[in-house]
Amino acid sequence: MKQFSRICLLIGVISDFLTPYVLGLFDPTVNQFKDVMSLIGDVGSPVRTAFLIWSVVAGSFYCLGLPYLYQVARPVSKVAAWLLVLSIALYGVGDCIFTGLFSVDTHEATWNFSTWVHNVGSGVGYTGFFVFPLCAALFTKRKPNIQQTRVYLGFFGLSVLFALVYAFARIPALQQTVIFGQLGLWQRVSFLFNYFPILYFIWQENSRQKKPFSKSMVK
Repeated sequence: MKQFSRICLLIGVISDFLTPYVLGLFDPTVNQFKDVMSLIGDVGSPVRTAFLIWSVVAGSFYCLGLPYLYQVARPVSKVAAWLLVLSIALYGVGDCIFTGLFSVDTHEATWNFSTWVHNVGSGVGYTGFFVFPLCAALFTKRKPNIQQTRVYLGFFGLSVLFALVYAFARIPALQQTVIFGQLGLWQRVSFLFNYFPILYFIWQENSRQKKPFSKSMVK
């Protein structure tokens, strides 16, 4: 079960990361540097159906990976285990599954119900995605493993940096500049530093489990 759940989490991360790039190949109107990823699922997009299905599938894989996170972290810290599970659960459901079930419609002047659910769910889900490195840092601090804690905090710092750049890029007055005119690019870069901590977590814990067990590994 643990191995299966780990693979599901890995598939969720990889499939979620590849979504805009693979589907973007089949939509000539998508500009990966300027368009946010949710526009691929917008009404009128030729790959809308594929995007919505793919989002639900990726979110489902994230949810199937939750038992792995809990089983790995529970012997070290019950609090850290639940925080890790909650962070990915929020993202898998709020920013993936809800994205697939409730798509945006940029052609409407005001938000409809679907757009409201999409945007609220996406915001809540991204919060979980965003704080995952902090939850992982808490987990490694309890082990303790200072080096890994610093790595997670480093990922979080880079995520914050590029998230701020992305936020500035959404300001209309700044979108005319060369740097902040690349809205889609900064969104993708900020997301990249959210994917890395999850992959790093899987890699580190998989490597650790291949080593002989020691009581000193659990604090």
